[in-house]
Amino acid sequence: MSEKLMLIVGAGPGISLSTARKFGREGFKVALIARRLEALQQYEKELQSSGIEAKGFPGDASSEESLKSAIESVIKTDGKIDVLLYNAASGKPGKPTELNVNDLVYDFKISVAGALTSVKEVVPHMENGTILLTGGGLALYPYAELASLSIGKAGIRNLANTLHQELSPKGIYVGTLIIKGFVQEGTYFSAENIANTFFSMYEKQTDPEIMFEEK
Repeated sequence: MSEKLMLIVGAGPGISLSTARKFGREGFKVALIARRLEALQQYEKELQSSGIEAKGFPGDASSEESLKSAIESVIKTDGKIDVLLYNAASGKPGKPTELNVNDLVYDFKISVAGALTSVKEVVPHMENGTILLTGGGLALYPYAELASLSIGKAGIRNLANTLHQELSPKGIYVGTLIIKGFVQEGTYFSAENIANTFFSMYEKQTDPEIMFEEK
């Protein structure tokens, strides 16, 4: 049984599952948080079929109470967390003046506030741990038609950098991967390539921000 645990908040079939496979192959067991129990059970089966120890915990990244409860269950089960990947994001399409304020706040809760909640819950149970946050090119080049998501990606980038300033002196590495393109299999921006980069960040623990872009 592996002694290292990776927690993925915002588990899904793309980046999350590929990163779970990568870390799992490197000896980690994996805990997954997502809203839908049926999806979590499917991810468990897929990872377990590859020989990776995995367990899902239902939790809603838009709800502080729900997210805290899910992470508490992970900690009760495993005792500690070595790596946190926050991969949840939300963004209702639309230009800024077309956005409903409630929709913007809801998206921000998932894209940014949920990350802060996750970090605050796991840090007391980390020793020389790693926090990885999925960023995006919209943080650098906002797009009017995706205003809410652009705001969310700018928020997660700033959160990541301020967390790095606060936590690196305590022995916790915080890194954000700025994905400057759309995730698509068979391209440079494949989920597998992104997963490999996340693992490289975990191994090197140097830069707080990595630009994932095709040279």
